[in-house]
Amino acid sequence: MSERIMVGLSGGVDSAVAALRLLEQGHQVEALFMKNWDEDDAAGHCPAAEDLADAEAVADRLGIRLHRINFSAEYWDRVFEHFLREYRAGRTPNPDVLCNREIKFRAFLDHALAQGAQAIATGHYARIGGTPAAPALLKGLDPAKDQSYFLHLLNRAQLARSRFPLGELEKTEVRRIAERAGFPNARKKDSTGICFIGERRFAEFLSRYLPAQPGEICTPEGRVLGEHRGLMYHTIGQRQGLGIGGLRDAGGEPWYVAAKDLEHNRLIVVQGGDHPWLHARELLFENLHWIDDGPPDAPFPCQARIRYRQSDQACRIEPLDDGRWRARFEQPQRAITPGQAIVLYEGERCLGGGTILGAADGPVAEAGLSVAVSDAVGSAP
Repeated sequence: MSERIMVGLSGGVDSAVAALRLLEQGHQVEALFMKNWDEDDAAGHCPAAEDLADAEAVADRLGIRLHRINFSAEYWDRVFEHFLREYRAGRTPNPDVLCNREIKFRAFLDHALAQGAQAIATGHYARIGGTPAAPALLKGLDPAKDQSYFLHLLNRAQLARSRFPLGELEKTEVRRIAERAGFPNARKKDSTGICFIGERRFAEFLSRYLPAQPGEICTPEGRVLGEHRGLMYHTIGQRQGLGIGGLRDAGGEPWYVAAKDLEHNRLIVVQGGDHPWLHARELLFENLHWIDDGPPDAPFPCQARIRYRQSDQACRIEPLDDGRWRARFEQPQRAITPGQAIVLYEGERCLGGGTILGAADGPVAEAGLSVAVSDAVGSAP
């Protein structure tokens, strides 16, 4: 059945091919270019003008109308302010997760429906299954590109109005389709990282919004190794950029961030990627969002990912009396990072997910350094 669908055309190859495939399927297609960040004196780091030019070229080649809209105010209020709060609290958020729920599948969806569209489409590598009344979020068939992890906060109403034309394709095939179609962006490099930071150094960008608070870099035993510029510049499991690689009498193993001592503003580091302080079998999380009506009777077995592109990890989920949740994994998990998402799966189906608070067992938890109350990425801003 032909639908009127508005495609989020970003200027990249994925959304371009998504629009092409919808046209080939007989749908009535229009496109929307979203500007989500106002450029400043660091012009060029988030090249919206270049992306818009690419989107215009694709729309012109396809013969479809291209709308333009600025969601910068919505992005600041619903995504960026949360991003700053989380870093201020010493956690490591993932703004792409919140951007999908609040901007691409809320602000964009609302705008498209108001313009008479029946659905929206994006270039995400994911699929929708289930029924029209109870849609399910499924993994993309290309395991190297599956993006269901970033979509786990969507609800049934959003999924019912969403289309993912690339869900059954591999990235190599997407580029071949773009080349055959003559798209000028067929070989355009994929965007990486956070759009509002772009090619700038992360520390340089963050320092414009949050004051740095230098402190000690220590071992778990309390040996001071150096000074960090601010806990917000570091994440659990980090190896590069610590400035302590050349210490004498330290052995040949590299140093890794194992924990953050927020009370004393200390960065705790250990040597070797297999150090016990980097591993735990259990973690706590909160703000569980369930795509269906609600979770099954707990505890329940499922699979989980605690970072993008991680392979599925067998675990058991159980609720705690204070509203938080515990995930018990069959295998130890490395670098459990407060602020990141734990996303739950049952085979190909994404069930939902929550916000990681920290490790619930192991040396870091025993030292009282792992769990921090988050600012609720799973709650409506």
